[in-house]
Amino acid sequence: MATLIAPDHADPIADAEALKKACHGWGTNEKGIIEVIGHRNAAQRKMIKEAYEQQYNENLIRRFEKELSGDFERAVYRWMLDPLDREAVLANVALKKSDYRVIVELACIPSAEELLAFKRAYQTRYKHSLEEDVASHFSGDMRKLLLLLVSVHRYESEASEPKLVEAEAAILHKCIKDKAYNHDEIIRIITTRSKVHLTATFYRYRDVYSTPITKSLASDQDKDFVAALQTAIRCIKSPLKYLERLVTEAIKKRGTDEDALTRVIVTRAERDLGEIKELFYKRNSVTLEHAVAKETRGDYEKFLLALLGKQDH
Repeated sequence: MATLIAPDHADPIADAEALKKACHGWGTNEKGIIEVIGHRNAAQRKMIKEAYEQQYNENLIRRFEKELSGDFERAVYRWMLDPLDREAVLANVALKKSDYRVIVELACIPSAEELLAFKRAYQTRYKHSLEEDVASHFSGDMRKLLLLLVSVHRYESEASEPKLVEAEAAILHKCIKDKAYNHDEIIRIITTRSKVHLTATFYRYRDVYSTPITKSLASDQDKDFVAALQTAIRCIKSPLKYLERLVTEAIKKRGTDEDALTRVIVTRAERDLGEIKELFYKRNSVTLEHAVAKETRGDYEKFLLALLGKQDH
């Protein structure tokens, strides 16, 4: 359920003109920018960028980079990229910061076909493969896990085999009980099995051993590696719950984590942000719009609220 409110038909030439006007003269008209781009879907934004370039012989994203600043500029920049290109940029930024969580999200939430398309976009943009860059930014067990997550093409079966589910839940339990978190079997199961099979395996684990697998994994040693495993499991088992939790943590963090907040709102506004909003309300008893308005300011706040589907009255 998307939250973006976009018209069925928009005129890209008129939109390009409105944006030129908003960026021209004394001071930028940020409200004018949000009124246009905060209400256009990916296909419409692409047409606006093309129309703007043809009319004014200038790249619209670069114009925004000159006119805007801070969290608002970053959010607009990500929003204006084609979705696959945006994922490539998110991955590249995460690699530079050694932020394994974002790499795990980008590898585990999409379907096998979507992952392949994003990796192609990455290679086109950065002239090396995602695998090469993951390998050069991480080492040890983390490198092994992330490399397999981004490189294995998961078979997307509709069914799971009960005997195999039972056997692999037992294998996972034994490795975790022995604190062998980096065991080849854990890595093999989590990186190669279909999501349907894994989800059944994680439920089986909980039913037999009376603890969710993510809780069993809590550990003092290999903290980052274990956190990466937990992230992979959450993203595979219930991606929307994972994303809602990410937003909640971003908002509740002392000094809001704008990076994570922007990432979820910008990447999911045209997909399933409606469901994420419902989950957020269930957990926090306030709407996501209310929380965003409380924790963010200015044009950044107005832009996020537009993507969340809040109507101006």
